[in-house]
Amino acid sequence: MAQDYEALLKQILEAAACYSSGSGAQAPAPAPAAPAGGLEPIPVGISNRHIHLSQADLDVLFGPGYELTKIKDLKQPGQFACKETLTIVGPKGALEKVRVLGPLRKATQVEVLLGDSFKLGIKPPTRMSGDLAGSPGCTLVGPAGTVILAEGVIVAQRHIHMTAAEAAAYGVANGQIVSMEFDGPRCGILGNVAIRAGEGHSLECHVDTEEANALAITSKTTFKLIK
Repeated sequence: MAQDYEALLKQILEAAACYSSGSGAQAPAPAPAAPAGGLEPIPVGISNRHIHLSQADLDVLFGPGYELTKIKDLKQPGQFACKETLTIVGPKGALEKVRVLGPLRKATQVEVLLGDSFKLGIKPPTRMSGDLAGSPGCTLVGPAGTVILAEGVIVAQRHIHMTAAEAAAYGVANGQIVSMEFDGPRCGILGNVAIRAGEGHSLECHVDTEEANALAITSKTTFKLIK
């Protein structure tokens, strides 16, 4: 009995010494698991409503010779957020302080949220950037003038940017439609996701703020790519 007590006491003293030295206080956290196949996780970018301007419309809205003021570089090469904002006006209402993104484009493009369409009183289609034919227009109001667009308002189709090499690694091709499966408290699958692969793209998926809020997605969220 005494031997059992002494053995137990020895174990307690050894454990206490180990804890006080820090060597046994807490097991080290395991390293994060590598993505399947060793592929890099695709970063998530969340987009709010915004505007891309042509040179002609910039001159009308802000004055001839005006240059956009960059405040932040974006993930995609050469893209940046600007200090400038505009008001979008539709038949039923207006959206104020909508951010302009650079650089300038050949045609002005207004990207809104689906919920914005009810306030504006227009029905923008869900399109990829640059696909503006047949889309509704709106009025843009700036500090120096007003532009009435015959077309150019869309809801952005969710998509994933990547290089050609990254597309090959993920087993997808430019223009392919895939899905993204998200875990978490508001888990779900977003379909109709277009792959945009090639030169001038940096690995990132783009969803808008409504889609992100619906599934509790943040910039740190990861997802499973479904082909």
